[in-house]
Amino acid sequence: MKGDADISIPAALIGDAARSRLLMALADGRALPASRLAAEAGVAASTASEHLAKLRAGGMVVVETQGRHRFYRIGDDRVMRAVEALAAIAPTVPVRSLRQGTRAHALRRSRLCYDHLAGRLGVALMAALLDDGALTGGDGIHHPETATDDRFSAPGHDVDYLLTEHGAVLLGSFGVDVDALRAGRRPLIRYCLDWTEQRHHLAGALGAALADRLFELDWLRRAPTHRAVRLTDAGRSGLAADFGLHFDDDSARTA
Repeated sequence: MKGDADISIPAALIGDAARSRLLMALADGRALPASRLAAEAGVAASTASEHLAKLRAGGMVVVETQGRHRFYRIGDDRVMRAVEALAAIAPTVPVRSLRQGTRAHALRRSRLCYDHLAGRLGVALMAALLDDGALTGGDGIHHPETATDDRFSAPGHDVDYLLTEHGAVLLGSFGVDVDALRAGRRPLIRYCLDWTEQRHHLAGALGAALADRLFELDWLRRAPTHRAVRLTDAGRSGLAADFGLHFDDDSARTA
């Protein structure tokens, strides 16, 4: 017989400032070496190794070995959901330099939430799919007066979005294998309540596949040092042509 969940154990692991920075650095699903993670957390390599060992023992990260090199990544998307949910209620870190301000702006503009697109670009793409009728079931906006289960940066429960027949054709022509996604074990459509935008962005198998396709086309590129992603000129033109989404640093609109 099992008793109640002991949330103090994962809370203690996440609650350390250095370990929380390590987890946030891995939030885009990549596997990174300890040296890179040490730089992200602002600690010595030996200290990072100690923290990573604790996170690994707690099941929060796993290790991938390639030759003599070891790479760490988030072990379960539930871990990332917990970290993102905590980020929604956490105080923000004061921006003390131009570099920090630039990075914060980039993360809010477009980033990965584990394996799908988030930030202003993520919610704008979700809105474009809704406006076009590719998705149905909601308006992409968080309505706190009626929401009961939705929490920032957690999988949404209050709205049931559906892929329409038109949406399946549209995304199929874009290069997303919708039939294969439907045959898979992962739910086709999920959404998260974006913690920076307070709107919905697309998650689930479809959200991940759409993000993968954007990278394949070189419409999106990863930032070299953090989980922000950059929309390329080709991506800007392509989103306008294929999804009617006109996106720039200051605004997003559909036409």
